[in-house]
Formats: sequence, structure tokens, C-alpha cells
Amino acid sequence: METNATTTGSAKLPAVKLALRAGGGLVKLLLIVYAVLTLYPLYWLFISAFKTNQDFFNRPYGLPAAWMKENLVRAWELGNMGRAMFNSALVTVSAVLLTIVLGVLAAYALSRFDFRFKKAIVALFLAGLLIPIHSTLVPLFIMMRKLHLLDTYGALILPYTAFELPIAIFLAMAYMASIPREIEEAAMIDGSGWWRIFGSLILPLCKPIVATIAILGFLRFWNDFSFALVFINTQSLKTLPLSLSLFSDGFGTDYALTMGAMAIAVIPTIVIYLLMQEHIMKGMVAGSVKG
Repeated sequence: METNATTTGSAKLPAVKLALRAGGGLVKLLLIVYAVLTLYPLYWLFISAFKTNQDFFNRPYGLPAAWMKENLVRAWELGNMGRAMFNSALVTVSAVLLTIVLGVLAAYALSRFDFRFKKAIVALFLAGLLIPIHSTLVPLFIMMRKLHLLDTYGALILPYTAFELPIAIFLAMAYMASIPREIEEAAMIDGSGWWRIFGSLILPLCKPIVATIAILGFLRFWNDFSFALVFINTQSLKTLPLSLSLFSDGFGTDYALTMGAMAIAVIPTIVIYLLMQEHIMKGMVAGSVKG
């Protein structure tokens, strides 16, 4: 009887292995399909950037009949994209740095110290996540006008930072909760103060979540159109999304130049994501594990 049971158990093992392999193969297939569906719009954008307007409509999904490299050059010149890219970079980098500094410092205080009104402050930041950003355009415009900040870089940097702080603080708080407090206690025994502990221990350990906050803020700030449209009127201060709108008016759209300009505009985003993707993945999952 024991021999029969052993034989039956051994016979089931190949079936289990085959089922596991089939399941793994199905998962890989689904991931490949998802990757293709995700990357195809990017592929379509880049091939469309080298088409003529006629080719864009006649061969919407095919390769260009003739590769028009001139589209990129003309889009760069007509849209004044060099200046627009500089403006976007300046505003985005400034807002990201300000968000990281204020967000990480606030998260450290809220996650490591107990003080009066702590819960109220956390609730206030939580309320910031619930406010529809675009519903604040009119009061922000009035405020910026009274402060004489309209048509300045500050008109974009300050609102960007304010609206990104709640999510930055909550991400950083969740991540810092996974850092053992024994590290800080050992540093205090060695005579380190809170600022030294933060700068020498906590901040280096928070690189993954800082990278996550940076890329999320970068994507939001770099691609923003509505704030820049309302707060910026001077041509020399317009950001990249505003320069893309120059190729379309009420009578028609130059799709060849629009696609060329969009292809140029999306390259920095891709480069930043590829450089920081490892830290981003670590930051997104680390806060869910305590230890």
C-alpha cells in the first residue's frame, strides 16, 4: 500500500510542475502583451514625428514613406523649444528640489516625534490630497496678482510645490516607518544630534523614496499645461507644453510639426525614468514592509 501511495505521489509531481510552468508562461505572455500595449503609443509617436501631414493621414499606423527629419528641426525652431525646454527644466527642477527638502523634513518630524496637534497636521496634509487642483486656479490667480508673481517662475514653482507636498510627505512617512529606530538610538549614544542623524543616516537610507518623489513630481510639473497657461503670458517664460500648443489653432493643426515637437518633449521624461527606475521600484514597495 505504501508503495502504491508513493508511486501515486510521484506521478502527481510532473503534473504539478507542468501546471506551474503553464501558469508561469501565461503570466509572461500577459506581461508581454501589456508591455506592447504600453509601448505602442510611444512607438506611434516617434514614427509619426517623421511623416508629412499627408502621410500622417494616409498611413496612420505604418512607417513613413519618407523619413522627414526636417520636422524635428522646424518644430524646434518655430516653437522656440530651446527656450521653452530651459523654462520647463528650471521650473521643474526647482519645484522638485523644494518638494523633496520640505517633504522629507516634514515626514521625518511627523514620523519620528510626538508633539501637540500632530494628528491635526497630518489630517491637514491628508485634506490637501482631496482638493481638486484645477478648482484653485481662480483664487490662485487672484493671489498671484496681489503678490505680483504673475509672469514669473515663482507663479509655477510655488503652486507646484504646495500641491505635491501632501503626497510627498505621506510617501516619505510610510518609508521612514520601515527604518528601525535602533539606528537613531545608537547614533544618539555616540553623541550625534538630530540634524546629524537626519543628514548622515536617515537621508541616505531614503534615496529610493526620494527618487520616487522626484520622478512623480517631475512628470506632473514637466507636463503641466493649465497652470502655465493661466499664470504665464510672456513668451520668453512659456514652458514646453505651451510651446506645443503653437502648432494648433482654431483653423487647423500641423500634425507633422506637432508630432515632432511632442517627440522632442517626451525624451527628457524617458531618460529621467530610465535613470531612476530602480530606485522608484524600491521606494514604491519599501514602505509596505516593516522591519
